[in-house]
Amino acid sequence: MRVALHTRVRPDRIEEYEAAHREVPQELTAAIRAAGVASWTIWRSGAALFHLIECTNYARLLSELSELPVNVAWQLRMGELLDVVHDYAGEGAAEAGLPVVWELGL
Repeated sequence: MRVALHTRVRPDRIEEYEAAHREVPQELTAAIRAAGVASWTIWRSGAALFHLIECTNYARLLSELSELPVNVAWQLRMGELLDVVHDYAGEGAAEAGLPVVWELGL
């Protein structure tokens, strides 16, 4: 399945956000892959962030990472840099993706 997300980085923290993503902990990337993620890409336009996640099951991904210490620490760090609550928070998080409007199939 593919999930698209839209978040916003604080305009004064863009450089810090990008620097953090050059140093994503290997333990976290391994856990993300183990939770069924084939790929995760983030694009930035100004302060707008667009994520595309290809995974087996997004709800499973969130569940498996939710209490993992390396992910909890990462989410705290991202929480300082983002203008919006990340998709890991709250009820309905697994349905937080952007709705598909149109797609040109392969």
